[in-house]
Amino acid sequence: MPLDQTRTARYLVLLCPDQPQEGIKKLIEITGVSIAEASSSTDTTNISGELAPHCAIVFNKIGVALLRCDLGKQAMLDAAVSDSHSRILAVERERTVHALVRRQASIPRPVPNPVIAANATDESLSTWGIQAVGADKSGYSGKGVRLAILDTGIDLEHPDFAGRKMETRSFIDGQTVQDGNGHGTHCAGIACGPLKPEAAPRYGVAGDALLYAGKVLSDEGSGADGSVLEGINWAIENQCRVVSMSLGSPVEPGQGYSRVFEEVAQRALAAGTVIVAAAGNDSERPDHIAPVSHPANCPSIMAVAAVDQQMQIAPFSSGGLGGEGGQVDLAGPGVAVLSAWPGPEHYHTASGTSMATPFVAGVAALLVEADSAIAGQTLLERIVQSTRSLSLPARDVGAGLIQAS
Repeated sequence: MPLDQTRTARYLVLLCPDQPQEGIKKLIEITGVSIAEASSSTDTTNISGELAPHCAIVFNKIGVALLRCDLGKQAMLDAAVSDSHSRILAVERERTVHALVRRQASIPRPVPNPVIAANATDESLSTWGIQAVGADKSGYSGKGVRLAILDTGIDLEHPDFAGRKMETRSFIDGQTVQDGNGHGTHCAGIACGPLKPEAAPRYGVAGDALLYAGKVLSDEGSGADGSVLEGINWAIENQCRVVSMSLGSPVEPGQGYSRVFEEVAQRALAAGTVIVAAAGNDSERPDHIAPVSHPANCPSIMAVAAVDQQMQIAPFSSGGLGGEGGQVDLAGPGVAVLSAWPGPEHYHTASGTSMATPFVAGVAALLVEADSAIAGQTLLERIVQSTRSLSLPARDVGAGLIQAS
């Protein structure tokens, strides 16, 4: 997709964390906008979806404003970035983002009685991914740990989630958190599906985690930076230790990362929150390896690649192609992964770095349960340490395959 097609008509403005009100004052002076503040107490629906032309929304926990402005005012904002007294640190055009799943590899089906082929993993009790990361052997279940899944929402009527205590919020204008796509339910299931599902082998890593399901992608599987940032703001405000984002936008080789998202990730770490994101599905290996997608290419966001049952890199998985940022940090199971899905199927097999990412997020919840003192940068480092080496280049799988404690 050409990069100009991945941009919207809106802008992200990064404010100085020490004096955000001074940055807001400068923003008003340049653009003449009125300011609204995003807060978890505002409403159960988003405020970023239908942004009025003369209004800016400030995400107070992360210090970012979202607004519409014309090219002349954009140039003035760009000029303000170089003014050390303006308290405006960066200005970027908003990107569109999408769910990172390989649709052609997704085959909805009821769970059959398993027929175990020679050398195949017996999935009668737990999926191959759960076994590969060692969650089935862990003494932890993520109990009490707040984990946010920012995706297409969740199926509130799913038999494995109905009645479960969770917090939900839609950041998509005109759509409720009910998942009309399936991607969000699948990812939430991998991260924190129940230890004993109703009609499937175990597919969830941290079955007792406190789930925060934020809808930042529409039922069509697409969204924008503003909704994602509003979701991150909400997760931090609710003290989530882990944020899982199986979404992204492709970048060109050599293209830098978003300064706004990198600073937001650093501010999240300072607040005790780790952001985990899908590395991307744009490769066609062995002939073409694509760079890690936005926003996973930010150095302070954990980029997750996908491997298959043979511990080989998935042919679609993006790679770390060098330079500052853009590295793959670690890998998770991401090929033919079974998890929850909206009815009537209820269970579904899908492939993508989207599937690998919630495995890492779920294991992070187990690590926090095991040691409640770890958070932010310390947790990020502990996640990287909780891997086993693979016979693959670090470009493809980083430190290796995530492992439960």
